[in-house]
Amino acid sequence: MFGAGKRIAAIIGLVALGISAAAAQDLPSFKGKTITMLIGDDPGGGTDVTGRLIALYLHKYLPGEPGVVVQNMAGASGMAAMNYFVRRTEPNGLTVLMGSISTIDPVLFRNANAQYDPKTFRFIGGLGRGGSVIFVSKAAEPRLYDRSAKPVIIGSVQSMPRPGTQPILWSIEYLGWNGAWVGGYRGTNETMFALDRGEIDMTATGNIFQIQDRLDSGLLKIIYQTGALKNGRIVGRADFGGAPLFPDLMKDKISDPIAQKAFNLWTTLNTGDKWLALAQGTPDAVLAAYRDAFDKLAAEPEFLGLGEKISEGFTPMSAPDVEVVVRTLADTPGEAVEYTKALMRKQGLRIQ
Repeated sequence: MFGAGKRIAAIIGLVALGISAAAAQDLPSFKGKTITMLIGDDPGGGTDVTGRLIALYLHKYLPGEPGVVVQNMAGASGMAAMNYFVRRTEPNGLTVLMGSISTIDPVLFRNANAQYDPKTFRFIGGLGRGGSVIFVSKAAEPRLYDRSAKPVIIGSVQSMPRPGTQPILWSIEYLGWNGAWVGGYRGTNETMFALDRGEIDMTATGNIFQIQDRLDSGLLKIIYQTGALKNGRIVGRADFGGAPLFPDLMKDKISDPIAQKAFNLWTTLNTGDKWLALAQGTPDAVLAAYRDAFDKLAAEPEFLGLGEKISEGFTPMSAPDVEVVVRTLADTPGEAVEYTKALMRKQGLRIQ
């Protein structure tokens, strides 16, 4: 999925070599300084809550135990914060960007309004979520398979479906689902409220606890799970029960090679969730200090326990793993990106 094994090994090797060289230097001290964590999400959103948790442990593990303050800059599906970061941030390690995988989706960052190239960021580490589930109101489910019925209403955060929700695009196109999109919700919590109010019939989540009571009461049904990457294979999550894997349902459904590249783009997007980065040009020694701090917090049982409460399947990703995902996404052929955009437009989503 990530391309030739030699290419991946070369990327990881180069990253590791750079960090080893930096680690040989004296790590800088941030004593008496204040780190600003810029988050392109509203307070209380998934990226925000995760960033604030990481901030607590960065303070603990960065040399000199600097203060860490959070600055929220929501807007344009995270693009506002990304643009600000590349325009205004000095490469001195005093500003760190907390982002989500959707902001490095080439469908978004190749937008004319995007002023950033994610390959230039100096990544510290990231987090995976172990996949999502696509679920529907049981009352609406029969309409999902009946093109003559009223479409099932799908709730989307912002204007472009997030990776966890994008399988619905492919299901409408290739599995014959009967659905219509409603976008503009500010976060997963808003889509849950919309579901309770009857505004939407279907959406996705990576947190089973958000819908467990509705599943137990028979109001909702899980259709499938997206799966997660583990040791090079797409696997399911135990807490999603026997929900089928979406990639398995799509086997032999796509014959167009460009469409297959677009599907591979989604598969790569599905491997990650959140990431942490410094600005282009940040010195190696500063990056090494951050990566060392991230590695330590990623092994902290207390951190992992709190993270699991934020998002089930909460799994730290190393910087080299994040680099591979970013490079794969950034190098996705333009024709595959355009195919994905065309699929969204065909289904009524307003994409540039």
